Amino acid sequence: MFQSLPVTQQHSPGSDSDGNDQDHNRSSIVLPTPKVFGLTDSPENKDHPWYISPQVPTDLLVQVQGATFAVHKLSLISKCGYIGRIELNLSKSDSGYNIKLENFPGGSETFETVLKFCYGFPVGLSPSNVAALRCAAEFLEMTEELEDGNLIYKTEAFLTFVVLSSWRDSITVLKSCESLSPWAQNIQLVRRCRDSIAQKASRENPNTGDIVNNESWWFDDVAILCIDHFMRIITAVRANGTKPETVGSCIMKYAEKWLLSMDEEIGVRRYGSGKNELQWNISSGGKQEGTAHHKEHKIVIESLVSILPSQNEGVSCKFLLWMLKMATIYLVSPALIFELEKRVGMTLENANVDDLLIPSYTIGDQGMPVYNPSFTEEYTAHNIGVVQRILEHFLMHEHQQQKPIKPGISKLLDNYLAEVARDPNLSVSKFQALAETLPENARTCDDGLYRAIDIYLKSHPKLLEHEQRRLCKVMNCEKLSLDACMHAAQNDRLPLRSVIQVLFAEQVKIRAVMQGKDQAGNGENIDQEHSWLSTSTEITTLRVELEKVKLQMAELQRDYSELKVDYDKLHSKQRSLPTWSFGWKKIKKSSIFHRRTDIEESEDAQQRSSPDNNRARFRRRKSIS
Repeated sequence: MFQSLPVTQQHSPGSDSDGNDQDHNRSSIVLPTPKVFGLTDSPENKDHPWYISPQVPTDLLVQVQGATFAVHKLSLISKCGYIGRIELNLSKSDSGYNIKLENFPGGSETFETVLKFCYGFPVGLSPSNVAALRCAAEFLEMTEELEDGNLIYKTEAFLTFVVLSSWRDSITVLKSCESLSPWAQNIQLVRRCRDSIAQKASRENPNTGDIVNNESWWFDDVAILCIDHFMRIITAVRANGTKPETVGSCIMKYAEKWLLSMDEEIGVRRYGSGKNELQWNISSGGKQEGTAHHKEHKIVIESLVSILPSQNEGVSCKFLLWMLKMATIYLVSPALIFELEKRVGMTLENANVDDLLIPSYTIGDQGMPVYNPSFTEEYTAHNIGVVQRILEHFLMHEHQQQKPIKPGISKLLDNYLAEVARDPNLSVSKFQALAETLPENARTCDDGLYRAIDIYLKSHPKLLEHEQRRLCKVMNCEKLSLDACMHAAQNDRLPLRSVIQVLFAEQVKIRAVMQGKDQAGNGENIDQEHSWLSTSTEITTLRVELEKVKLQMAELQRDYSELKVDYDKLHSKQRSLPTWSFGWKKIKKSSIFHRRTDIEESEDAQQRSSPDNNRARFRRRKSIS
């Protein structure tokens, strides 16, 4: 039996009796076996082929991964059932029989250790080599039927009594199994290690022995495993009743280790020079390497998304948006992208603008960025459609929960609009559709929306006037603060109709303030965040300036009426009056005159149509300064 073997068990310093390591050292044992008669004390390497110096010439050449081993057939047949079964089919050459072991688990290094065991040399077992030796023993059929205490038995004993009782040793063995597929799966070694790890992660801290359920002592260890092993462990941990916050924190830790480097490699500068085209900075190798990385990254992203806790407290909104960005860039399953968009919509109030800036390109099979026209109608820098769908999910969720829309959401959207408004490829229709996603009552103040519109107009100077008017329709001038109204009244980029509406709204607000009322924002106080006008002196000054403008326009209106009457009288006697015609046209072109006309129309009934394009070109924006 294994217990009666003359073995030496060596525990590393800091390990307790249960095999729970307190540092990175590993447990190991040395298996001494009786020496084969006539062999030297140790194997000798003779250049490339592995060579052992015996008294009896070797009669078998074994090739493993390009390495050649000159051995004795009898030494292997006595312990390896596989060699015995194929003995009759071995081909013989001048150097003896030849055999080539294809796909040998562990490669030539592991086979050399197996040879040492077959020849009777001491073999050390440790967590770093036991998995490969166990798979190699299974490959060579080194069972107890051939010899008591054969390699399968001894490696199994080491795994059972040493490895699986230790947290770190189980991690080490499971990590080594990644290169031993499918042998490690067939002998259930992977499953046993994963179950052991999951049980310990759900139950106790190996460094303290405390019963814990929400600490992160095991996150770093499991983060080194491949995605398949990690998923199985997380599934088992969750089945053991671990809290969603703990599971989510572990997933975020794993994503940080495996995906953060991807996010750094996919560097995008928002707007370049010249034609304002996007410029990428991708750190990738050749086509084959790029393709391999693309597939690997896509698998990791899809796997992590599929095991996210369903509870909102499981992972943060910031992490969900980061995963959504990676998912859209690497074109993962549409169902997973939809699920991420829905999850983000349920926690959108915790997002910020930078998290919502999702690129509008994907990573192709060659590992290079390409535009995806299915995302947007235009080649915009950011994926506007994703954000619009997130908002729709948010509104649906809030409606189902019968919750009022919080002001923070409108602020978030307006700041996002201000950010993407600089994109020269963003159309008016896209901007308008996104701005109107929120219902009108969701905004108590339109200052942020006005800022976004102003940035868009500044970044798109070639807009036609009807496009400008269409854009400004999104904004409600009655919801602008006094400071915003002042800015808009002097803004040459706004169409004249919008300026008239702003001036009318400004007068209403000034009257309300003077009467001790505040009608801004549907009965709410003026937005204090922007430090708007608060002193009575400033308000009085504005009122005086407006009255002056009214007087000037009234005077011009009277002059115009008198001139027109005189003109009509003279016109009936004479067809052409150059002097009067010149004077009348000069007055007619006065911007103050038209400003007066527009204000009267808006203030009285707001029913007359806006001035024509010629008057819009000459409007005067210095009424308020």
